[in-house]
Amino acid sequence: MPTPTDTTPINGAIAFDEMRVMVDVGGGADEMLGVMSKDEALAAARERELDLVLIAAKSDPPVVKIVSYDKFRFAREKKKKEQQKAAARGKSELKELKMSYKIGEHDYEVRKKQAVRFLSSGDKVKFSMLFRGREVTHSDVGREIMLKMAGELEAVGALDAPPKVMGRQMIMMISPKASGAPKK
Repeated sequence: MPTPTDTTPINGAIAFDEMRVMVDVGGGADEMLGVMSKDEALAAARERELDLVLIAAKSDPPVVKIVSYDKFRFAREKKKKEQQKAAARGKSELKELKMSYKIGEHDYEVRKKQAVRFLSSGDKVKFSMLFRGREVTHSDVGREIMLKMAGELEAVGALDAPPKVMGRQMIMMISPKASGAPKK
């Protein structure tokens, strides 16, 4: 039986008198039985102990398939979920990497490797640097570090927003290059 949210006509609920009938032979293959009346198609479905499911109502004549309805519905829902996952994977995310103006060489290299990984997978990277207390007077040192990072990432990313100070924080945005960045 169809679920309350499913409106796919099956068996006697199909409103057409003549239809093109296919039968599921397993393994994703279908066999064409030809054009039949509704009664002949229902009899063929009952003979196989399966359901008659409307596939394409707008065809001339409409196409129906003799298949287990539960398996048909499961396969359709699985395909829909896979399409939604594929659509979600295509979207890029914003990854944030935090640094200090007093960052050590090793920590700088770690941030650079992370940024390369994020950019090559198609994500944008936001670099942020927080200045505490009187550190805001050293924003010029922070700007130099940010610009150095942007210069070293030119091969995989393009500078979206140059480093700018917003209150006690400096922010810089880098997005993946269009040609060299494969999507997830």
